[in-house]
Amino acid sequence: MAKELQVLNALDVAKTQWYHFTAIIIAGMGFFTDAYDLFCISLVTKLLGRIYYHVDGAEKPGSLPPNVAAAVNGVAFCGTLSGQLFFGWLGDKMGRKKVYGMTLMLMVICSVASGLSFSHDAKAVMSTLCFFRFWLGFGIGGDYPLSATIMSEYANKKTRGAFIAAVFAMQGFGILAGGIFAIIISSAFKARFDAPAYQVDALASTVPQADYVWRIILMVGALPAALTYYWRMKMPETARYTALVAKNAKQAATDMSRVLQVDLEAEEQKVEQLTEDKSNQFGLFTKKFLHRHGLHLLGTTTTWFLLDIAFYSQNLFQKDIFSAIGWIPKAQTMNAIDEVYRIARAQTLIALCSTVPGYWFTVAFIDRIGRFAIQLMGFFFMTVFMFALAIPYNHWTHKDNRIGFVIIYSLTFFFANFGPNATTFVVPAEIFPARLRSTCHGISAASGKLGAIVGAFGFLYLSQSQNKDKTDAGYPTGIGVKNSLLVLGVVNFFGILFTFLVPESNGKSLEEMSGENETDEGSVPNAEQSSHNRTVPLV
Repeated sequence: MAKELQVLNALDVAKTQWYHFTAIIIAGMGFFTDAYDLFCISLVTKLLGRIYYHVDGAEKPGSLPPNVAAAVNGVAFCGTLSGQLFFGWLGDKMGRKKVYGMTLMLMVICSVASGLSFSHDAKAVMSTLCFFRFWLGFGIGGDYPLSATIMSEYANKKTRGAFIAAVFAMQGFGILAGGIFAIIISSAFKARFDAPAYQVDALASTVPQADYVWRIILMVGALPAALTYYWRMKMPETARYTALVAKNAKQAATDMSRVLQVDLEAEEQKVEQLTEDKSNQFGLFTKKFLHRHGLHLLGTTTTWFLLDIAFYSQNLFQKDIFSAIGWIPKAQTMNAIDEVYRIARAQTLIALCSTVPGYWFTVAFIDRIGRFAIQLMGFFFMTVFMFALAIPYNHWTHKDNRIGFVIIYSLTFFFANFGPNATTFVVPAEIFPARLRSTCHGISAASGKLGAIVGAFGFLYLSQSQNKDKTDAGYPTGIGVKNSLLVLGVVNFFGILFTFLVPESNGKSLEEMSGENETDEGSVPNAEQSSHNRTVPLV
C-alpha cells in the first residue's frame, strides 16, 4: 500500500539533486560535531593530568588516576548510550524534525559548559567536566538515530546507501578538525608562552596559561553545531514520518512538492486506508515484530556491539604506536603544551591516512557492491589483521619490525571504516518500519556504544601486563596485549557470523524492506522473503 503513495515514490525515484546535498551537509554537520566532541577529549587528557595532578619531585609528569581517566573518557559514552535510546524513541513519537533541534541545542550548551568549571581544585574541575560531558553525550546520542533516519527517508533508492554513509563519514572530518584545531591552538600558545621540558624544570614546564588550551579545544565544539541550527529548523519533516506515522497526507505532499519542485497529489484516501490496515500497526514488543524483524534487530545490535569493541580498543595501542615510530617522545622530555601539539599531530596523521579514506571508500562502493558484502569483507579483514598482529606479537615488538606493526594496525582500522563501522550505521535506518525506524536505530546504536565501553575500558584493564611490575600506575594485572589482540580477533570473527542475520537493502525502497507495502491479504512481507534469500548468494 505504502509503495503506491505518490509522494514516497517520487522520493524513491528522484534524481540526485541539490536538496540531497543540503540534507547531507545539515545532518553531516551534526556528525562532524559529534566526532569532534567525542574524540577531542583524548587530545587533552595528558594536559589535564599535568595541570591538576602534578606531584612535586616526581620523575614523570602528573597523570590522571585510572578512575578519573575512565570517568573523563567514558562518561560521554554513557550519555551517548542513554541519548540514543531516549531520542530514538522520541523521534518516532514526536517526529524527526522537532527532536533534531533539541539534540543540537543540548550539544551547543554542553560543549561550552564543559570548558567551564566552578573552582580551581582538581575534584571540582573533573566533576564539572564529567557532568557536562555526560549531557553532551546525551545530545550526541540523539544525533545517531535521527541523522540516519532523516537521511534514509529523504534519499532515493539508487544512492541511499552512499548518502547515509556520507553523513556518517563526516565523523572522519570531525576527528581531523579536532586534531588540526588542537595543533593551531597549541602552536600559538607554545610560541607565546615558551616553557622548559619537564625534566629541566618540572614546575615551569606547565605554564598557567595551559589551563586555557584544553578549555578552548573543548568549547569550540559548539561552533559547527550552532552554525547548522537555523538550517535544521528550516528543514521540513520527512514525508515518510508525516504520511505513514502522523497520517497527514496533505502536509507530506506540500512539503515534498516544495523540496522536489514538482506537483504532488495529497492522497488522503490512501493514507486513511493505510491507517486502517491492521498488518502495519504492530508495536516493538509484539509477536508480529519479533516474527518480521526480530532477527534483523538481533543482527544490527550484535554486529554494532562486536564492531565497537574492536573499534574503540584502538586507543590501547595508540600510545605505543606513536612512541614506537617516534611521533611522541617520552613525556618528561616535553613541556605541557608541546605534548598536546605532538598528540594532536599524531592523531591528525592517523585520521588522514587511515580513518578518512576508509569512510569515503564505503560511500563510493556501498550502492555498487551492497551493505552485506562490505560488512562481511570488513569483519573478515579485521579478523585476519588482528590475528596477524597477535600471533607473532613478540616479532612486532622488536624495534626493526615496528613499522610493519603500524601498517597492519592502520589497515585494520581502514577496513573497519570501509566495512562494518559504516554499514552498521546505514542498515538499521533502512530495514525497519517508519513508525519504529528511529527507535530501532537507537537500540542498535546504543548496543554499539555498550561495545565501545567494553572496548575502551574493559580492554584497558585486560591488556595490562601479567607481570605486576610492568602494569601502568594504579592498574591491576591483566592478560597482556598479545592475548587481548587474540580476543579481539575472535570478537571480529563473531562479527562475520552475525552479519548473516542482516538483510541486504541495496536498491530497494524502505517500504519494501520493512514490509509496509503489504496488506492483511498479503502473505509474507517482501522484506522477510528477501532477507533469507538475499544474504546467501552474496557470500
